[in-house]
Amino acid sequence: MYELVIKDSFASAHQLRNYKGKCENLHGHNWKVEIYIMSELLNEIGLAVDFHDMKREAKALLDQLDHKVINEIFPFTEINPSSENIAKWIYEGMSKRMNTEDIWVSRVVVWESDTAAATYFEE
Repeated sequence: MYELVIKDSFASAHQLRNYKGKCENLHGHNWKVEIYIMSELLNEIGLAVDFHDMKREAKALLDQLDHKVINEIFPFTEINPSSENIAKWIYEGMSKRMNTEDIWVSRVVVWESDTAAATYFEE
């Protein structure tokens, strides 16, 4: 089994609804994102997937959040833009863009600071 990872980042603001504390106020983060893809097979040139393809698809997805207020972007207009929900949104978006019979997104880690992250994966 092979696992590949790329790292990317975006800057955006959010506020947590129904939260009692500082995070209920609009505030920003320089988010870091790790996207993991797994494969059992390599292609004819020895790659599971081209890192360039992973990075291109991640950029297209993360550009939707970059320099935006996440609360104004669906589905975060309806659900809290928590690190957990953002990780799931990225996982689902990357899965639609990258998953095939041979490769699949295995997990996404979203760092909202250097010391706090949320991971989403499916079993």
